[in-house]
Amino acid sequence: MASSTVRCPVVLLSCGSFNPVTFMHLRMFEIAKDHLQKTGYTVIGGIICPVNDNYGKQDLQPASHRNEMVRLSIKDNDWLRLSTWETEQESWTTTVKSLRHHHSLTEDIFKTKNKPPPEKKRKFIPDTPNSIDNNNYCHHKGKIQLMLLCGADVLESFAVPNLWADEDIEEIVNDYGIVCISRSGSNPEKFIYESDVLSKYDNFIHIAREWFGNEMSATKIRRALRREQSVRYLLPDPVIDYIKKNKLYSSDLIISTKS
Repeated sequence: MASSTVRCPVVLLSCGSFNPVTFMHLRMFEIAKDHLQKTGYTVIGGIICPVNDNYGKQDLQPASHRNEMVRLSIKDNDWLRLSTWETEQESWTTTVKSLRHHHSLTEDIFKTKNKPPPEKKRKFIPDTPNSIDNNNYCHHKGKIQLMLLCGADVLESFAVPNLWADEDIEEIVNDYGIVCISRSGSNPEKFIYESDVLSKYDNFIHIAREWFGNEMSATKIRRALRREQSVRYLLPDPVIDYIKKNKLYSSDLIISTKS
């Protein structure tokens, strides 16, 4: 936990399929921001990074569609940005490699006061406030801290055999830190206690609870779309319109945006 007298600048990174992006994906950033800013951090940006097409997940829409849906969902947001970096790679990228890349990128931007080199402008550019004085912030492996934002299901997946390398888990937790959004019915504290790796670095894992009961999932939304059921108020309207226009998730999908 950060000192109450020293503010640590943080950028949150969420990696996933975003197939499609939902209000709950966006809500996670707000929950994490509220939690961290009560514990001595200043959240200055959030990155949504869709996974590469070669991830191999069933019903995964092409990155071009998933990126555009994210872009539409945050077009009026003043602190969340889309990163297309993973989708531009030749193959699927591990989470730790994505963290390394985005940490380097945010560090460069932070140093230049939101004026990255031209070759980086097409990538994710967080809105780093010009009023930030580097001398007023603590350092965690550098001048800015990048944290992985995830749900309890991702944290629990660390225990799935052969899914994560132990050295990757250690690097993610120790070098970057995790903000885990816990919902009703999940018990991430118990899982951390039962994991030798996670319990070793439990000070770098922040558990933020979502007290509004919501079982929304992209899987259930895709099912509703296949059945031509309304998904209004589950997805941003521009995303619904995009899905309808491009006939995603069903070859003859008709989506009603009316209640």
